[in-house]
Formats: sequence, C-alpha cells, structure tokens
Amino acid sequence: MTSKDPHRSGDSTSNAKLAVQAVGLGALMACAVAVPAAEGTVSVVETVQLATTASRTWGAIEDFGSWQSWHPAFAGTQMLQGDGHSKGAVRVLTTKDGGKFKEELVAFDAAAHSYQYRILESPAPVTNYVSTIQVKATSAGSTVVWSSHFNVKPGTSEADAKKLISGVYRAGLDNLASVME
Repeated sequence: MTSKDPHRSGDSTSNAKLAVQAVGLGALMACAVAVPAAEGTVSVVETVQLATTASRTWGAIEDFGSWQSWHPAFAGTQMLQGDGHSKGAVRVLTTKDGGKFKEELVAFDAAAHSYQYRILESPAPVTNYVSTIQVKATSAGSTVVWSSHFNVKPGTSEADAKKLISGVYRAGLDNLASVME
C-alpha cells in the first residue's frame, strides 16, 4: 500500500504506461529538438513512500541484474561483467521496444540499502549520467529515493531531458508501489 507522495500525480497505471512509452527509442530520439543544451549539471530526484519495511523494499530492487522484475519499461538484463551486487558489474538493460543501455555499478552498499550506477552507452539524450537508488526506513514503512545528475546532449533542451529521466523514474517507482502491495 502506498501513501500520497507530492511527486506523484494521476493514476499510477496511466503514468507507468506513459513513461514506458517515453522510454521508447523513438521518444528518446524525439527529445532531440533544436534547442541548445544547457551548460552544467542537471539533477532529477523522484521518491515513493511504501508501507513495506526498508528490508523488504530493498529486497525487491537490490539486484542490478533484474530490473525487469519491478520496472515496467524494461524487458531484460544481460550481465556482461560481475554480478548484480558488486561494484564494477556491467549490464545491458533492454527496453521493451529494444533500446539498450549499457551501465556500470559504481557503488553498492547493502547495509545502507543503496547503490549507484552510471550509463556507459545509451540512446538517451544525456551524458555523464550517474544515478543513485536508496531505500530509507520510515515510521510508516520505507521511502525509495531515485536521484541522478547528468549533462544534456547538444540538441536537447534541459527541460526535455529532465522530463524524460523523471518519467522513467516515476514509471519504475509507481510500479514498485504496485509490486510491493
């Protein structure tokens, strides 16, 4: 069961479907509009509050190699190096429409219920992308915080890049809330 989160809006099923579509390779390329990229680093943070314990929530998302079990945009993961629980692990995450994201696990802390990864190669209109997922215990259960910082590729507006990344996070977090119920 979830509680209201100020970052969430509308029907979670509709939001998840919209974000899954936004992750599509065609949508990623459509973000490349003729607007100059903003200078500097861009940040995105999304959260979801869950009525499950931090340990149970962490158990659902801790494996870097199995996002398809909780994120509706992804069809599968191929581990190229390491396992899903160790720094240096490399995966290729495939979207349901065939887009591929090669990513490296740069930090993993099971005790802190947190990991950090970076994109090595992707069709996304971002560079220098580093993201952190952390599960925090709360009096009502747990909160998942998914955050990132990145630069925007030339030809993409900062607003479009933020909207895309935020949509991916919302789809995953909203679906995680459904999975955990």
